[in-house]
Amino acid sequence: MSAPADAHLKRTPLYNLHVALGAKMVPFAGYEMPVQYPLGVLKEHLWTREQAGLFDVSHMGQAHLIADDGKHETVARALEALAPADIVSLKPGQQRYTQLLNDDGGIIDDLMVTRSALASDEGRLFLVVNAACKDTDYLHIAARLPAGVILSAQDDRGLLAIQGPGAAAALSKHAPKAGALGFMQAASMPVGPYDCHVSRSGYTGEDGYEISMAADDAVELARLLTSDPAVQFIGLGARDSLRLEAGLCLYGHDIDETTSPVEAALVWSMQKRRRIEGGFPGSARIQKELADGPSRLRVGIKPDGRAPAREGTEIQLAAGDRIGIITSGGFGPTVNGPIAMGYVAAAHAKPGTQVQLIVRGKPLPATLVNLPFAPHRYARKA
Repeated sequence: MSAPADAHLKRTPLYNLHVALGAKMVPFAGYEMPVQYPLGVLKEHLWTREQAGLFDVSHMGQAHLIADDGKHETVARALEALAPADIVSLKPGQQRYTQLLNDDGGIIDDLMVTRSALASDEGRLFLVVNAACKDTDYLHIAARLPAGVILSAQDDRGLLAIQGPGAAAALSKHAPKAGALGFMQAASMPVGPYDCHVSRSGYTGEDGYEISMAADDAVELARLLTSDPAVQFIGLGARDSLRLEAGLCLYGHDIDETTSPVEAALVWSMQKRRRIEGGFPGSARIQKELADGPSRLRVGIKPDGRAPAREGTEIQLAAGDRIGIITSGGFGPTVNGPIAMGYVAAAHAKPGTQVQLIVRGKPLPATLVNLPFAPHRYARKA
């Protein structure tokens, strides 16, 4: 029985399966989620880098943005009024990463947007938003939509991510069409006997897929995928170290409502037309930062030695001048050492810059480095 203090926490459709598999459950984004399994965080991390890890991400928010007139441009323009990506140019079956911005250009949340490949879904976009932000996101979006466009939360869906160099082979056994997808492409397809929406994407830096299915099918689909000995369940602990090695932002830590996409080194997610035309919240600030440079930048940080530097650690120059702060930090199993990300004054953001990190009151030497720490291995098509 859960303790009374946990009574408010939600559970994904896979909760009982996680418990049966011996997972350690912890509160996360309002849910009881598995932080690790008996394999342990270190081995789960390395397993994903070497074979295929299966993640329960059913706590994430799934929603449809729907235009009454059935036109892609109508629904795309509605989202472009809230986010800086080029949504109009999305092709059927294409996915794109973007951010919801406030009027100051700060990031309310980051999200994935997919245009369905099905002609019957024309005028509809599929959104996946962060679990901790989804209720706020839905209210924010719905309050700003034009007449004829609605937001429909898909609360009856589960979401699994299979990641790693063995992910394509493992999924293709049950979904032969999955192998034809390139990175950031998506399609509806059966996975075994279950109707799913599959995208070739994820948040580990590895090749892999995210699979949306009816919540009632989630457990049996997970059992089907993990019947392959190359596929193991992976918890939140390894998910965090994997995304940190990949140099990927965690909302509420590396990005938030005070952070612009330019500061966060996410300019690549704003296509040229949007950068030039603007027309999204905070565009004046963002265009100014693009022209003149931001005051601070997100950077990679490699501490010397073996001691990790955690979130909130102050970054200084050798002379003791404070230039920034760490937003994510820990041990990188793939690189076999401590790694971190954070923000420093733009004038001192050049890779190779020597800095010191104030850990428990003591200065520890470190170097600013390029991201990612572990190379991305996405399945990009030529």
